[in-house]
Amino acid sequence: MDAAEATRTIYIIPVRDNISTPMAYLVRRGIKQAMEDNASAVILDMETNGGTLDSTEEIIKALEQFKGTTITFVNRKAFSAGAFISVATQKIYMAPQSVIGAAAPIMMGPGGGVEALPETVEAKMNSAVRALVRTSAEKNGHNIQVIEAMIDKSKVLEVEGDVYNEKGQILTLTNLQAEKEYGGKPLLSLGTIANIETLIQKLGFTGARIVRVDPTGAERVASWLTAIGPLLLLAGIVGVYIEMKTPGFGIPGIVGLVAFALYFLGGFIAGLSGLEWTVIFVIGLGLFILEIFVFPGTIFIGLIGGAMMLAALVMAMVDVYPGMPTIPSFRLLRESLLNVLLTLAAGIVIMMLLSRYLLTTPLYRRMIDTGASGASSDAVIAYEQQTRLGQIGTTVSPLRPGGKAQFGETVLDVVSNGEMIPRSTKVRIIAFSGREPIVESTDAT
Repeated sequence: MDAAEATRTIYIIPVRDNISTPMAYLVRRGIKQAMEDNASAVILDMETNGGTLDSTEEIIKALEQFKGTTITFVNRKAFSAGAFISVATQKIYMAPQSVIGAAAPIMMGPGGGVEALPETVEAKMNSAVRALVRTSAEKNGHNIQVIEAMIDKSKVLEVEGDVYNEKGQILTLTNLQAEKEYGGKPLLSLGTIANIETLIQKLGFTGARIVRVDPTGAERVASWLTAIGPLLLLAGIVGVYIEMKTPGFGIPGIVGLVAFALYFLGGFIAGLSGLEWTVIFVIGLGLFILEIFVFPGTIFIGLIGGAMMLAALVMAMVDVYPGMPTIPSFRLLRESLLNVLLTLAAGIVIMMLLSRYLLTTPLYRRMIDTGASGASSDAVIAYEQQTRLGQIGTTVSPLRPGGKAQFGETVLDVVSNGEMIPRSTKVRIIAFSGREPIVESTDAT
């Protein structure tokens, strides 16, 4: 893309510290903002010792989505994963006294130190890394021999009689070495530039609007939330289920809603999903609740609500870029869909166990007691309960087994004796659990 013809907006994304999940989220956020802003170029301000391969792959995939010019400015050092990411950009420039290379995969020990890879593992890792980096290097026109010498200890690199890398070593280049020509092209760098401002002028973007993508710290939070995403989803499912089984609104419902909120928050600040999927989930949940408590038996309301919730849960963790189709390909959906379905399966198993054993546990009785209201004395409570025994009322919501029933002018939180009782059913108070009336359908007598 000719700089003079492009929209004069440049995005600068800092790639500092270790390459990890928060860094991948930062780069992805910056790339998506640049795409939405129709930026003409993205510059990675690189200074890193390297990092994890999975986060490196995420960053490389993000860079592939950007249609403008991608540039790496090695501000001081680009070791290991930093070198991999550099060759995934179209142009590489380096600051004075900067270095790039030493890109062989390593293994971190339990104490955080570096350990030698077993020979077979090293061979497999080298093969996988070489394929990944070679693809990026070929696409962007970088020197393949240089890249392989940074990864493979068996490679020798000699330029005009000078041995840059001996057998048994991995290649690291200074800025002056990286701009030397080899095979008709620079080894790696297009030149030594004092700073990013000078680089912008050299690229012909003088006067362009500069947007710096600053880390917010939210990426680190997002890395934790997305890592425990399936657990949050499971907690949300189980929490809402228990809340439906108990009268009133209490701790299980709060836990469930907070878990769902954190699940969507993780996807949002990780740069995966937009707020629209949270809204769709809330609407779907509302329809599902209407089906259960207001229009039981209509089925289609609950099905629509369930479909909306499922779609929102899946899309919340799908990496969609500006310009992509509204409905992503199955390849993009596959991982998120699998995680959601497995979590739903686990949730169904837990709900089946709870439906069988929850009513018999002291925890359930405590939750029932917690849902009861009022601060009357024990004597008054005992009197009220005695006068209510045998009263007949009508359910104003389904009892699953908890719900509400009306006795005269009073609506009470009640619980069935284990059976599911539909709305508008005549029920009789047969006992109390704490302050909560236990009822049975009059059809059972």
